[in-house]
Amino acid sequence: MTFGEHVFLYCERGTDAALWAEPINAISNAGFFLAALVAWQLLLWRPPEERSPDHFLLVGLTFLIGCGSLAFHIYADEGTELADIIPIGLFMMVYLGFALNRFLAVPPGWTVLIVIGFAAIIAATMQVQCWDGGIGLPGPEVTDAKSCLNGSVAYLPALGALIILAMILTERHHRAAPYVVWATIIFIGSIILRSVDLSFCDRVVIDGRDVGTHFIWHLLNAVVIFLLLLASLRAGPVLGAAPKKIFAKTPPAELASVEIVRTETASAETVPAKEEPKKEEPEKSESDKTDSTKDEPAKEEPKREQPKSGSADEKPAAKDDASKEDAEAEPEPGDEASSEGEQDGSEPDESEADKPEEAEPKMP
Repeated sequence: MTFGEHVFLYCERGTDAALWAEPINAISNAGFFLAALVAWQLLLWRPPEERSPDHFLLVGLTFLIGCGSLAFHIYADEGTELADIIPIGLFMMVYLGFALNRFLAVPPGWTVLIVIGFAAIIAATMQVQCWDGGIGLPGPEVTDAKSCLNGSVAYLPALGALIILAMILTERHHRAAPYVVWATIIFIGSIILRSVDLSFCDRVVIDGRDVGTHFIWHLLNAVVIFLLLLASLRAGPVLGAAPKKIFAKTPPAELASVEIVRTETASAETVPAKEEPKKEEPEKSESDKTDSTKDEPAKEEPKREQPKSGSADEKPAAKDDASKEDAEAEPEPGDEASSEGEQDGSEPDESEADKPEEAEPKMP
């Protein structure tokens, strides 16, 4: 391979080896520089904890894509062709690793293996060529072999990865899903326009020049990369770099569920413990009642013996009964006199007993 040999791949250049043979294709690379600058500014506006080195790496690769593509469409040799291809391939592999680790939470080891396999697939598809009546790896007998889809077949693995990523993020309702979905749709259109560049060469004319559709590939790819950069700004923390921050959220939920179960079991155990004193209370009260029943007869015995002993408590009751009997039957004068005599401690006089008129006022 001679790095100074010219490469004629696109409609606008044709077979012209001049430096400014592809002005539209060269100017359209400004979309990559604009996407890199805007993404850089958006990245600087975000808090420091939401920025990571891979964000800056993706922005830097976007800037290199613009530089390599610009150099290739100015010089159009094999050396500048590598300068165009390598940054694009690096961006695809870095972003795939970023998406696996930050979007899908794939461990770093598996991420590296998947990225290596992805790079091997891209390298294999770059070797695929097409010729009349065949597609694949041409043999020495094939003389008219050329790159399939004007070299766009090498981007099909990236398209497949974007489709899978968009489907998974949409299913998980990730906040970066809309950006990846729109980037995938636009990328499909850009691949189609890149593939038909030579076919539509004479149909797209600017200022009397046949320019084809390759410059639209540049503009649409700049939009695709910018959307992917916006999606990267909505990613979570690195899975391998800060495992404590990620796994610190899940244990509390698990511990909370365990604590809920513990509280439920504790409450189930404590309820009988609270009811046990209630069940024992009757036993204690019965014992108290038995003691009280033992004491009650001792208290009632004096009450039953009061009439016999003639205590002071029964005297008012006897007086009340006597007053009721005196009220029902009128006492005789002689009896009242004798009772008064007994109260005075002297015997009644016969003269007083013979005077009923004087005794009547003393009747109760």
